[in-house]
Amino acid sequence: MATAALAKNSKESIFEWEGKDKNGKLVRGEIRAGGEAVVSASLRRQGILLTKVKKRRTSGGRSIKQKDIAIFTRQLATMMKAGVPLLQSFDIVARGSTNPRMTKLLTDIRNDVETGTSLSSAFRKHPLHFDSLYCNLVEAGEAGGILEALLDRLAIYQEKTMAIKSKIKSALMYPVAVIVVAFVVLTVIMIFVIPAFEDVFKSFGGELPAPTQAIIWMSHFFVTWWWAIFGLIFGGGYFFFESWKRSEKMQMTMDRILLRVPIFGDLINKSVIARWTRTLSTMFAAGVPLVEALDSVGGAAGNAVYAQATEQIQKDVSTGSALTTSMTSTGVFPTMVLQMAAIGEESGSLDHMLAKAAEFYEDEVDEMVKGLSSLMEPFIIVILGTLIGGIVVSMYLPIFKLGSVV
Repeated sequence: MATAALAKNSKESIFEWEGKDKNGKLVRGEIRAGGEAVVSASLRRQGILLTKVKKRRTSGGRSIKQKDIAIFTRQLATMMKAGVPLLQSFDIVARGSTNPRMTKLLTDIRNDVETGTSLSSAFRKHPLHFDSLYCNLVEAGEAGGILEALLDRLAIYQEKTMAIKSKIKSALMYPVAVIVVAFVVLTVIMIFVIPAFEDVFKSFGGELPAPTQAIIWMSHFFVTWWWAIFGLIFGGGYFFFESWKRSEKMQMTMDRILLRVPIFGDLINKSVIARWTRTLSTMFAAGVPLVEALDSVGGAAGNAVYAQATEQIQKDVSTGSALTTSMTSTGVFPTMVLQMAAIGEESGSLDHMLAKAAEFYEDEVDEMVKGLSSLMEPFIIVILGTLIGGIVVSMYLPIFKLGSVV
């Protein structure tokens, strides 16, 4: 019987309809049903004469982003705190989503819950969108009867994490964009502008200054090997990022390097610590045992160095070591975090102290991003001015010496 119900619900779709009520007034809406005939029969019983019905498209659309999941979590938490039943909450969120893929995902989860599956188990069927941290918190909320509170905490966690990532991206976006534009401009100058100057210089006769000869040689190299240069840059970049993504050894090496890069390394380090402490605080506050909570913390930090350190902490804690002692032995956590964790362990308020540490480092990241934005502008202007200005001066040197050449 349960199998039949599951099969029935899995075939249900959302239909958009239009019709006329008993007074002849035009009405429209949406209904979940197994087919158009079921929609027609259901509306007929309500006294509605159906004029148009179509199945809502649930394929295609843009991919589901972390932001979509965060918005869904916030909406679900808000509606459940307001007393809206779980299934009805899913219906409302699904109807309000503008992404067909998100609508289909929520519909599938709703159908699973309707057939008796727990919410955490329904989420676990979609690990691409709901990680172990998400599912563990939902499971803890279901077990403790505080699902609304934990969904709210989970929404706050996701919003904080997204804010940190957004700040890091905004700090890196400006210099990367300027470098790309500078490369494009230099390429145009080398391939199209300098050859035109070279033709003019040939009519002068005489020997060109050394800087001008160097620029012309670089232009020849670009014109001859432009396909190899672009192929090396784009192909090399693609293979580099793919190996970074797939190779654990490469991830560890690059993450170590990133943490040691001047200025940006400190920014990345603080953002990783903020995510690490925020994640562990959220898990521990939800009642998840410390050893189990550490399973999700390493991956959520987003850095292989801290993920490896978390694995070691988990092993030490599982054998009876104190959390602070285990964290100290890894050598990657700053003194302030260790002290906050020690105070939290002694006072029994570890989640609260870790949350305070997370807030401190989130504020630090915010301040660093603001400082970097003002610092990078003059720095980049000087570099671009030197490059472009050097080329311009080199190309005009023969014109300055035109009198002696002629």
